[in-house]
Amino acid sequence: MHERSSVDELAEQLRRELDRYSPGGKLPSSRVLVDRFRVSPVTVSRALAQLAAEGLVVTRPGAGAFRARARSAATATGDTSWQEVALSADGAADLVPRSVDASGVLVSLAAPPPGVIEFNGGYLHPSLQPERAMSAALARAGRRPGAWGRPPTEGLPDLREWFARTIGGAVTAAEVLITAGGQSALTTALRALAPPGAPVLVESPTYPGMLAIARSAGLRPVPVPVDPDGVRPELLADAFRATGARVFVCQPLFQNPTGAVLAPERRGEVLRIAREAGAFVVEDDFVRRLVHEDAGPLPRPLAADDPDGVVVHVSSLTKATSPSFRVSALAARGPVLQRLRAIQIVDTFFVPRPLQEAALELVGSPAWPRHLRSIAAELKARRDTMTTALRLELPELSLPHVPSGGYHLWLRLPDGTAETALTTAALRAGVAITPGRPYFSAEPPAGHLRLSFAAVAGPQEIQEGVRRLRTACEQMP
Repeated sequence: MHERSSVDELAEQLRRELDRYSPGGKLPSSRVLVDRFRVSPVTVSRALAQLAAEGLVVTRPGAGAFRARARSAATATGDTSWQEVALSADGAADLVPRSVDASGVLVSLAAPPPGVIEFNGGYLHPSLQPERAMSAALARAGRRPGAWGRPPTEGLPDLREWFARTIGGAVTAAEVLITAGGQSALTTALRALAPPGAPVLVESPTYPGMLAIARSAGLRPVPVPVDPDGVRPELLADAFRATGARVFVCQPLFQNPTGAVLAPERRGEVLRIAREAGAFVVEDDFVRRLVHEDAGPLPRPLAADDPDGVVVHVSSLTKATSPSFRVSALAARGPVLQRLRAIQIVDTFFVPRPLQEAALELVGSPAWPRHLRSIAAELKARRDTMTTALRLELPELSLPHVPSGGYHLWLRLPDGTAETALTTAALRAGVAITPGRPYFSAEPPAGHLRLSFAAVAGPQEIQEGVRRLRTACEQMP
């Protein structure tokens, strides 16, 4: 049986038996529980830790586990109403808002209730993650000399060199900083490039987490529409002239949420327009390693064709591995690199060395290219399963573009369909979906849905999820 399910089952069994013991009473020893339930000592330890986290038991090293005593009701009361004044006083004058809206990010982080199919996930299902390879890499990393020492603030030289090679062009290791995940890298980039109150140009639609970063930094996201060939250069030029912005954030490869790839003839145009505006292009290259088997050769990152330091490049290992494998890179050329480095040091000091060492072990192992080939084939199969199921079950949902990379589809709803009502109906039907509204920084042109095919168990769950979504659509007024 899977270790996680064994832990949950044992914890539930112990939870039901707690009434046998008086408050403060000692539970059976770990050895007794191992023999009685025929589980491993690790399973017992984790089950007890789970109950301890719930406040049901107390563990004492060397003594065992005991039923927790009831908390006094008197200690649970308090008056926190004073915080409303402290947190909001003079807030209207703040350039950087003290309240932050994380709802757009939480959509892809929150786990749905049990039994609900996860079409809203933003990461690979555990069955797609290279768990064995990551565990082996972490074990080897822990045996490296100095693995638990303090790393260079910019990151391990060999890891910076690896990222520089994957970006290509003239990018060198000296122009790369190791960061703790793409979200952290984007946060550092926007803080470095734009002061509070400034406009920042963004693709429309775009990643809600980036919009949240911008707004929490006091920036004003200004939308620039995209089409199947990526951002439209003439509208980008108009937006720079109209706003005086000095930053444009884009995802040229398998854009989130549309899946668009910036057309070859537009790549140079985007860089030229930004250069003439005296602006930076933040390139979020977030799913290059989630290419589908039928994609063909990929275009190089914009940073590989940028000798003038226009592009600040973000690249991450997280999407292709695990949400907890938070290792990414910021690449930049010129004086801006020192500003990026200073902000990262102030915010986080550095990425923990064991995680950097594990990343080096992982990408240098034979398991890494095997993993990338495996998910390329699996993601293509899942994409095809979902597109086929949607065309059969829900032909009224428009699918303007089928991407050859990434982990989701972007669908347009029939005119007049309420996104919020459909999202609620879908959850009642047993499938979690992502509404399109959070992907727009201004009024959306129509209702949309984003459906992920990477966070579910496999093709059968995809087909069942689409059937549940059809049920939800049929229940709509």
